[in-house]
Amino acid sequence: MPTKAPQKVTSHVVKLTPEQIAQFRAKLESSGWTFSELAYGHWKAQKEHTSVAAYHSGKVVIQGSGTQDLVLYVLEPEVLHEARLGYEGVWSEQENPQMFEPHAGIDESGKGDFFGPLVIACAFTARETAQKLLEVGVKDSKMISSDQAMFAIARQIHAILQGRFCIITISPATLNQLYGKIGNLNRILAWGHARALENLLEKAPDCPRAISDQFGQGNLVHRALMERGSKIMLDEHPKAEADIAVAAASILAREKYVQEMKKLSSEAGLLLPKGAGPKVTETAKEFLKLHPRTELTNYAKTFFKTMDSL
Repeated sequence: MPTKAPQKVTSHVVKLTPEQIAQFRAKLESSGWTFSELAYGHWKAQKEHTSVAAYHSGKVVIQGSGTQDLVLYVLEPEVLHEARLGYEGVWSEQENPQMFEPHAGIDESGKGDFFGPLVIACAFTARETAQKLLEVGVKDSKMISSDQAMFAIARQIHAILQGRFCIITISPATLNQLYGKIGNLNRILAWGHARALENLLEKAPDCPRAISDQFGQGNLVHRALMERGSKIMLDEHPKAEADIAVAAASILAREKYVQEMKKLSSEAGLLLPKGAGPKVTETAKEFLKLHPRTELTNYAKTFFKTMDSL
């Protein structure tokens, strides 16, 4: 059964420390919110159809159509540094017993980044390890606001899992070659997920099932599985990162991606940014001033539309 994902909400109440309230205000100010006085409170902020009220008691009330996005993309990752909204009960054994049973989770990093490799990680958890991972703050890597925090949690994951995980790294050069032959990133990703699971099963042969995020049309990962993987239950569904094993895999994949990006930046002689967009395009242009165009295939996914601007 797929784990739950955050549901659309239009109101949210949270208790913050004075320092967190100040941090939250600074985030809102930088995004153009309008502030006013609040009886028995620090301040009230308004933007479009959403309002935030911060009371002296520490209670913060968010209301309006933009509540969910504000909580998921500002409050939790930038102020609380943890995911809560919509996950109440998802992380408890009583509400989600399957998450505490032996299983593997698969996730990737670098899929949408112009620079750097594609990294796929697969992690095995059971009741004891799942609980330990929760205690050290494991959650979807996209909810972790800084590389420093991500590396700290990744170290804890390494210690807890004790080698029962696998990481597949596909370099930009290899990825470009594969794309030239296959012509579909989702099919390459499915192969990587399947390969990571196959390798994990060598370390955890007792693993009965695995969870992977769903991408593309149909069960691409399941179709790419080989002998070992075809014998276990594979669940492909959206928002798989709500599962603790998938969340752990997402952090391990991100850790490796960031490490590889640091190496590539050192080799390139300039800082290669994550993601895609204007900053990435400008950096790619700077790269081409320092290196031959043919060298870009060793640093970037040259099948991305970013290449049209270079």
